[in-house]
Amino acid sequence: MSEPGLSGRILQRFVETAAVELGTDQLTTMLALSKLSGEWERPERFRDLDAQSAGETYASLQAAMRSYYGRGARGVLLRVGQRLWHHLLEDAALTSKAQAAVIRRLPLAARRKQILELLGRLLSTKAGDVTIHTLDLDLLLADHTSPTTHGQTDKLPICFVTRGLIQECLYWATDQRHDVEETSCKARGENACEFKITLGN
Repeated sequence: MSEPGLSGRILQRFVETAAVELGTDQLTTMLALSKLSGEWERPERFRDLDAQSAGETYASLQAAMRSYYGRGARGVLLRVGQRLWHHLLEDAALTSKAQAAVIRRLPLAARRKQILELLGRLLSTKAGDVTIHTLDLDLLLADHTSPTTHGQTDKLPICFVTRGLIQECLYWATDQRHDVEETSCKARGENACEFKITLGN
């Protein structure tokens, strides 16, 4: 079974983004009610965590948010994911930033898969963590480690942040909204978290 690898920098950015979305006071309340360490209010401490610890922390914080917000968690986490895309791009290496700029100048049909591949590389701690596949006219992003699901079980897919990231990276690259559906989730005991991206016309 793959370890829930995640960059400590991505975790730091996730916590910062969640604080903006929730407000510092609400984040503090949520952490207290969830019996999570108050140190989580200081995102900078996460930068130096190893990949496994960062992945476990990422899962724990999202689980707390789902518990605290109930049905409302989906919208909150989707928005956090959408905001997070811009931070990932801001923090990316110069080669990735240059690639992103090139992608935006490609013909529309070529941009989608390439921006998803770039997102996959930004999220991965090792090759093969995230893969992109073509499904007839649609695309599929498969997250094989999926740190969101570490230690989690649920009847429904739970990777709302990843969905938000996919939606926003595609919008950033194409100026078009895409339907993204999580069709498989490791929290349900499946082998990978898979996201079907419907391209439309």
